[in-house]
Amino acid sequence: MKTDIKIAQEAELLHIKKIAEMLGADEEDIELYGKYKAKFSEEFIDKIKSYKDGKLVLVTAINPTPAGEGKTTVTVGLGEALGRLKVKSTIVLREPSLGPCFGVKGGAAGGGYAQVVPMEDLNLHFTGDFHAITSANNLLAAMLDNHIHQGNILNIDPKQVTWKRCLDMNDRALRDIVIGLGSKANGQVREDHFIITVASEIMAILCLASDFEDLKSRLSKIIVAYTYDGKPVTAADLKAVGAMAALLKDAFKPNLVQTVENTPVIVHGGPFANIAHGCNSLIATKTALKLCDVVVTEAGFGADLGAEKFFDIKCRQGGLKPDAVVLVATVRALKYNGGVPKDGLKTENLNALKKGIVNLEKHIENLNKYKVPVVVTLNRFSDDTDAELDYVKGFCESHGCRFALSDVWEKGGEGGLELAHKVLQTLDEDASLFEPLYPSEMPVEEKIETVCREIYGASSVSYSPEARNKLKKLEDDGFARFPVCIAKTQYSFSDNPSLLGRPEGFTVSVSDIYVSAGAGFIVVLTGNIMTMPGLPKVPAAEHVDVIDGRIDGLF
Repeated sequence: MKTDIKIAQEAELLHIKKIAEMLGADEEDIELYGKYKAKFSEEFIDKIKSYKDGKLVLVTAINPTPAGEGKTTVTVGLGEALGRLKVKSTIVLREPSLGPCFGVKGGAAGGGYAQVVPMEDLNLHFTGDFHAITSANNLLAAMLDNHIHQGNILNIDPKQVTWKRCLDMNDRALRDIVIGLGSKANGQVREDHFIITVASEIMAILCLASDFEDLKSRLSKIIVAYTYDGKPVTAADLKAVGAMAALLKDAFKPNLVQTVENTPVIVHGGPFANIAHGCNSLIATKTALKLCDVVVTEAGFGADLGAEKFFDIKCRQGGLKPDAVVLVATVRALKYNGGVPKDGLKTENLNALKKGIVNLEKHIENLNKYKVPVVVTLNRFSDDTDAELDYVKGFCESHGCRFALSDVWEKGGEGGLELAHKVLQTLDEDASLFEPLYPSEMPVEEKIETVCREIYGASSVSYSPEARNKLKKLEDDGFARFPVCIAKTQYSFSDNPSLLGRPEGFTVSVSDIYVSAGAGFIVVLTGNIMTMPGLPKVPAAEHVDVIDGRIDGLF
C-alpha cells in the first residue's frame, strides 16, 4: 500500500471551479486560491440562506489510543461513499494545526484513499486562516500591553491580565514567560503566557459566529483583563475590534477543497477538542446544509469531548439539530482498552476485546442521552479476525445500534458503501429527537458536574480554591447561562490519561475556570491539561522534507 502523501500527490484533482459546480456554485460565487482551493464569497453565503437544510450526520469516536481509530478517515470515506451512491453530499472538517503536524499525531486530512487534497496545503499554511487568527489574537495582546505602558487610563491591574498570546506550534518554553524586561521603554514587567492558536478564544469566536457582524460583536466582548477594583476590561474598551476584524475578514469565509475521489469538502476553523470546543465553524456547517441533502461532519477526539461539545456548545449556539451519529471504533483500540499492549494488538484476543468494549459501551450510552440515532462502524484492519468482528457487531446490535464495517483507508468510497447504506437507512427510518444534555439556566457548577457525572462517569468533582473563587465571580458577572467547555485529557473518560476502559468512582479535579465571553462559553481546566502542548522526544518535524520540489514525510 502506498503512503498517504504518495496517494495524495498522485490523485487526479479537478479544478476547484468544477467542485463548486457540484454544489450549485459558479465561478462568481467563489474566490480562488490557485487551481484547487477556494473560499465561498460572502454574497453567495447570503444568497443561499433561504435554501432548505439537508440532513446533518456527526462522526465521532471512542477515546483515542496509540492503535489509532481513523475518525477523520472514516468521515472522508463516508462522504466519498455517499457520492458513489449519487447522494448530493459534502464533508465538513476542521483545518489542521501545525502543532500535531510537526509533533506526534501528524496531519489531519484523512488517510489512504479517504483523504482531502491538496494534502500538503491543507496540513500546512492552507489559505492563511490560522495566521490571521494568530495575528488578531496577538494584535489584541500588543494593544493591551501598549495601553498599560502609555498611561493605563483604563486602570488595568497588570496582575489581572487574562489575555494570552498564541502561536500555532507546540512550544512548551512559551507556556510561562516574563515580558517587559530591560529598559522602561520595553513596557510593564509582568508574567505572560502563550497558548496554541487552536485553543484561543479568537478561534472559538470565528467558529461560532453566525455572520460577520456577529463576529465583530463577539470580538468586542472578549475580556482581556480586570481593573484594580475588579471590573472587566474588554477588546472594545481597547478599541481593538475594528483592526482585529480587518485581519479576520477573509479568514471568516469557509474554504472549499476536494477528496482524492473529487468529493466536495468544506474545511474551516480548527479548535482542538481536548482544550477547546473541537468543531469546525458554524458558518461552514450551515453553508453545507444549504447546499446538500446530506452533510457529514466530525468532532475532535472521543465522543466524551468532541461530540459533547458539538451538541452542548455548537448545536446550542447555532440552532443545529443533528440527524444521526456515526461512532468509530477499531478492534485494536478496544483490545488496547482491555489491557493489551500496543505490540500485541495484531493477535486475536477475545477476552481483551470483551474487557475493553466497555469503552465503546459507555460512548453509546452517552450518545443515546442526546436522543440522536447511533450507527457504530469498525474501521477494519487486515489482522482483525472474523470472531472479533462478529463479537463487536453482535454487541452493538444488542445495544440498539446499527453496525457497519468500514474499509475506506484501503478502498476509498467503495470501502464505505456498507456504512453509507446504514447511515441512509437511519436517516430514513429513525427520527432524531435531539436535545442538549443540560438547560442553559442550570447553575454553572451543576453543568460541570452533569457533564462529569453523565458523560465521564465521575462520582464527584473537586475544585481548587482559585477555581472556586473564579466560579463565583463569573456567575456574579452575569455569565451563568453559558455552556461549559471542559478541557480534559482525550485518552480517558477521567482526567487521568492512564485510566482506560470505563473507569468508575473517580473524582474530576478542576484546577482553573475562566470565561470566554466572546465565544459564549465557560472554560473549565481539569487534571494536568495544558493549553500549550510540547513536542515529543522525536517530533514528526524531523521526518518532513522537500525532495525534488515536493513535500515529503508529513505522515
